[in-house]
Amino acid sequence: MIGRVQSPRIIRIGGGVALETPEVLAQLGLSRPLIVTDTNLVALGHVKTMTDALDGAGITHGLFDGVIEDPTDTCVDAGLAVLNGGDYDCIIGFGGGSPMDTAKAISFMAVNPGHVRDYKAPAQIDRCGLPLILVPTTGGTGSELTRWCVITDTGLVEKYNLSGLASVATAALIDWTFTTTKPARITADTAVDSLTHAIEAYVSRKAFPYTDAFALAAMSAIAKHVRTACTEPENAEAREALMLAASQAGMAFSNASVALVHGMSRPIGAHFHVAHGLSNAMLLPAVTAFSVSHAPARYADCARVTGMAQDSDNDRLACEKLVAGLRTLNDDLQVPSPKAQGHDEAAYFAKLPVMAEQALASGSPQNNPRVPTAQEIIALYEEIWA
Repeated sequence: MIGRVQSPRIIRIGGGVALETPEVLAQLGLSRPLIVTDTNLVALGHVKTMTDALDGAGITHGLFDGVIEDPTDTCVDAGLAVLNGGDYDCIIGFGGGSPMDTAKAISFMAVNPGHVRDYKAPAQIDRCGLPLILVPTTGGTGSELTRWCVITDTGLVEKYNLSGLASVATAALIDWTFTTTKPARITADTAVDSLTHAIEAYVSRKAFPYTDAFALAAMSAIAKHVRTACTEPENAEAREALMLAASQAGMAFSNASVALVHGMSRPIGAHFHVAHGLSNAMLLPAVTAFSVSHAPARYADCARVTGMAQDSDNDRLACEKLVAGLRTLNDDLQVPSPKAQGHDEAAYFAKLPVMAEQALASGSPQNNPRVPTAQEIIALYEEIWA
């Protein structure tokens, strides 16, 4: 099997590394960035940390802080208007997955005609726009190292996977210090998002040894540190480990692809505005139970590396312990069901056929060890309702 890897040209990792943004810009010959972020990060003072560093180096910059959670095509259009209204030579995506994905889409839609729906996977967007410098502040999506972004179409109410060289950052600065202000709910959801990336990359039909190494390392770190990070938000060891794991998982799934959990997760987010990490967490135990019989050795590895099974356990027992361990993790992290979140039951069940259709159309379920039918996807949606 031939493995194909795409990654940023520059990767810097460590506490305070965001302050090196001016140095990275100089290294790349760039000097007029547009910062793409959200108002919450402005209010927290994190954006000021970035702009102070730029100001100190005499670098002029612009700001688009109109990114919303689960960014939409209209959000991208608003950012494009800001980009086109100034004289910028690069884009800094600063924040969680939403600002980073929006920054990617603004960059490539500035030079590619049409609507984002014209480029949804399996299309590859290889015509690149302005250079991208991505600075994650949550540690979950791994978008800073991936060739993917996700944008919601407000007209068709569908989340699109967008992939290609145009979605790969030019530079990624991975600074865990921003994550200490994350509340427990977001900490939990982003960590399970990373765990899902790692597990799905490892069991994906497109996995290969390079991605396996990243996926296994990420799983181990997340399982060890997620509970501590939720209960001790300023625990530096836990925060640093989760941020690194998010990036490792991002590198894994960017090149091995995600699978059924992500295929099913996006429609939940599009139709019911559930945060991506939370919808992944809702699905992960049920989808794992559905899938383990078709890749027992791989899932058993996941169980052992996360400490949910012993090295001496046979694969069957390890798989059983993995499913149980994921359910326990959800209980410990207080992951709600769609029903517990307060969604309307009639609306939820009415949407299941179109959600199943959108999940299959995304292409992600075809990477799963057990490829589901539409009816099996509907049954899984029904299973997680309560």
